[in-house]
Amino acid sequence: MFALNFNNTAMHIFYGKVALIAYLKTIKTANSTIGFVPTMGALHQGHLALMQRSLKENDDTVVSIFVNPTQFNNPEDLEKYPRTLEEDVRKMRGLSDKMILYAPSVDDIYEGQTISQSFDFDGLENQMEGKFRPGHFNGVGTIVKRLFEIVSPTNAYFGEKDFQQLQIVKKMVEKNNLPVHVVGCPIFREENQLAMSSRNERLTHEERKEAAIIYKTLTEAKEIFNTKSPQDTVEFVENSFRNNKRFDLEYFVIADESTLLPIEHKINDKKYRAFIAVFVNSIRLIDTISLN
Repeated sequence: MFALNFNNTAMHIFYGKVALIAYLKTIKTANSTIGFVPTMGALHQGHLALMQRSLKENDDTVVSIFVNPTQFNNPEDLEKYPRTLEEDVRKMRGLSDKMILYAPSVDDIYEGQTISQSFDFDGLENQMEGKFRPGHFNGVGTIVKRLFEIVSPTNAYFGEKDFQQLQIVKKMVEKNNLPVHVVGCPIFREENQLAMSSRNERLTHEERKEAAIIYKTLTEAKEIFNTKSPQDTVEFVENSFRNNKRFDLEYFVIADESTLLPIEHKINDKKYRAFIAVFVNSIRLIDTISLN
């Protein structure tokens, strides 16, 4: 446990789960609802939109800020992930001082055993992010399950930028019979349509500006997909990035929204979504768009 000076904020801030659980017991009633927004900090407008929705739809709102080590397969990415707790608290207070913040240490969450559980997400974990980030979704499942157990939320809010993660959290809740309603919320974008992400803070001004190509390519791919085959669409995106030296395309996949399996042919009444991961230097950015 540690303390920070937040100018006598009225916001309740907890660094340990025991104190948080005890406090939540004092405010929860048989009919009250708790909204929960799990984050890794470096808060942006997308995070704040999740909090606004939770504040609107629940009696109380808990926000967690925790950079979870078990979901990083790249140690450098974990080390460089932005940690801006004081600034995050200021942003939260600007929105509302009625929220409850849980900002634990690694030891408070993992109790000296910083390892992931193994999960079966019915194959959702083997596509896209799971294929390129081994162990990532075991880490996600581990931390989200532990946070749900600590907070016992009624509703939990996740952004659709991490659409695969959203589907996996829903699957984890279903398979573990957890009494939590998982709510997916729209992607928030910067002025140039770059999907808001904490990792954007690591981009230079020029890189951030030029990263508009990611969403521009996705929207062009959507138009192509409407008239041509999935393979034609994939080839268009791969060629677009092959000719751009600043950006390195890791993957572009068109998948069934429910199974996340890549498709070869379009079927009527199926929902499809495009997923992309791009490196700008060593900074990895992801995005997604519905194709229906």
